[in-house]
Amino acid sequence: MTRSLGNRLPDNVRQLLDGADLAHREGLTFLLLTNDEDNWPQVAMLSVGEVVAVAPDLLHIGLWLHSGTSKNLTRSGQATLVVIAEGNGYYVRVSASRGTDLDLGLEGRLAYFVLRIADVQEDSADYAKLTSGVTFKLKSPEQVVPRWQHTVDALKAAT
Repeated sequence: MTRSLGNRLPDNVRQLLDGADLAHREGLTFLLLTNDEDNWPQVAMLSVGEVVAVAPDLLHIGLWLHSGTSKNLTRSGQATLVVIAEGNGYYVRVSASRGTDLDLGLEGRLAYFVLRIADVQEDSADYAKLTSGVTFKLKSPEQVVPRWQHTVDALKAAT
C-alpha cells in the first residue's frame, strides 16, 4: 500500500542521505527518474556521493554535467527519487532548479541541482518487506570515497 507522508523526508530516509559515513554506505544506490524530451522515463543511478539531504524538505544533488538526467532536470524541473529503507520503498517527488555548476577542481565539474520535496510516498506491505534495492561494489574505494566526500562537502556548502 502506498501512502503520502507529506513534503518532508522521514527520519530513516534523511539519515541515509545525510552525507555521513560514506565509506560504510558504499553500495547504496538511489534511482532518480526523469522524463526525456519524448516523455520516455529515464533512470539514473545515484550513490551517496551524489545526493545530500540538507533539510527535511530539501536535497542537493550533483550530476554529470552533460548527462541526459541533467538535461531532463534542467528542462522539466521535476523528478522522482526512489529510496529503499527499512523494508519500505520511498518515492520522493521533487521540483528541481539548476544552480551554478560545482567546480571540484581536478575532479571536474558537476551539474548542481536543488530539489524541493513536493511529496514523499511510502510503499509498504503487511505481508513482506523489501530487503534491498539496487546495490554495487566499488572497484577502487580508496579513489572513489574521497571524491564522494569532496562532492558531498561541496553539495552541503552550495546555496
